Amino acid sequence: MRFESGWGTSGRRISASRWPLTTHHLGGCSPVTTPESDLVDGVPRTRIVIASMVGTTIEFYDFYAYATAAVTVFPHLFFPKGNPTTALLASLATFGLAFVARPLGSILFGHFGDRIGRKTTLVASLLVMGIATFLIGLLPTYHQVGLLAPALLAVMRFSQGLALGGEWSGAALLATETAKPGKRAWAAMWPQLGAPFGFLLANGVFLVLVLWLGHNNASPDLDGPFLSWGWRIPFLLSAVMVAIGLYVRLRLTETPVFARAIERGERVRTPLAEVFRNQWRQLIIGTFVMLATYTLFYVVTTWALSFGTGKKAANGGGLGIPYLEFLQLQLISVLFFAAMLPVTGYLADKFGRRVTLIVVTVGIMLYGCFFGPLLDPHSATATSTLVFLIIGMTLMGLTFGPMSAVLPELFPTNVRYTGSGIAYNAASILGAAIAPFVATWLATSYGVAWVGVYLLSAAALTLIALLVMRETRDTSLDDVGQFMP
Repeated sequence: MRFESGWGTSGRRISASRWPLTTHHLGGCSPVTTPESDLVDGVPRTRIVIASMVGTTIEFYDFYAYATAAVTVFPHLFFPKGNPTTALLASLATFGLAFVARPLGSILFGHFGDRIGRKTTLVASLLVMGIATFLIGLLPTYHQVGLLAPALLAVMRFSQGLALGGEWSGAALLATETAKPGKRAWAAMWPQLGAPFGFLLANGVFLVLVLWLGHNNASPDLDGPFLSWGWRIPFLLSAVMVAIGLYVRLRLTETPVFARAIERGERVRTPLAEVFRNQWRQLIIGTFVMLATYTLFYVVTTWALSFGTGKKAANGGGLGIPYLEFLQLQLISVLFFAAMLPVTGYLADKFGRRVTLIVVTVGIMLYGCFFGPLLDPHSATATSTLVFLIIGMTLMGLTFGPMSAVLPELFPTNVRYTGSGIAYNAASILGAAIAPFVATWLATSYGVAWVGVYLLSAAALTLIALLVMRETRDTSLDDVGQFMP
């Protein structure tokens, strides 16, 4: 077996010529011979890729199911008092609660990921997310138990945030720490595919339910089948998906990079303290590198859904697009998100992470200038809205793809889980948690063009961070010590 650095976990170099091929079994099928270069500790890289991608797909499915329900369900069933805008903002506030929990999740799961290992921690994060999402599907509504309903919803949403705070960095490390030399961005692209795949699954299930049961978000029927019981189905389905994810992840072994670090005696007692003591600069840079990505995604998805399906008013209001039609537009656009991830994975390996992301970030800034023309409530059409969504999701794929390589490459192995997780999820508070809320307020108070200005400003901060950051493409994950970007 050969690892990225060419050394076994015992520190002894293993010759590729001794074991050029390895035979393994797939279930009860015939033996399959796999080239040694495609194995990591006897585990096929294909299985590692599937494990990283399936897990993130499930967790993002759970997360996006809530995001969709925060616009279409929860304002009516959990926050019904006051005017519709107030109910929507209250629902979006609980949506943002998960982003407050995510840095805490990265600290909690990061501690065990850096102390115990990547595999065990990833299994735990998947369980927490699955249980919380399943329980959301069983919650009583405001009309049944009063204020207890939104309180329980907030607890479940917080738990989702904790779990996702530990999921992303663990999946990214699973991919990067087992990648072939020179192919880290390509390998790290696979868990990133979990985001668009999870989005497609979550919104696809809601689309099927709306077609089957009927639902008009502009004129909701509280006694109709969708709001009575149908909305619970996407959350209850997560139990089946989590079982599949656990089956895949329990068949993995620990990453060789982490195993070598443990053998060298590099494990620290408190990874969090080590990060803030010696890697604080990487932490700040990594957080702001992610800022534009988060802001872009939650403006183009969660806020755009509420604005696109909102009623038109004398002062502009929303676009008045039927919920079913808008959901179809989003599903089309997210295909461009998924398609761009392999492209940017290839570009980041060929030209470097920094140059690739600088070009994309400038594109995001230019995109912010077109919010007014494309989404003006007085002139926007379904076609212009689709163009807006496609451009946004294309840019999202290009900026999101390299992140699971960039952030882990900033930190040494013994605090990589904690450091990359905190940077990723701290950006979620600055970029994602407040994005739908701020965008809704700006569009209502000053017009939709100011939402574009908001996105442009976030991208400008990311551009500054990228200009400060050094290139990390050629950094060995075993050699990242006191690396200073």
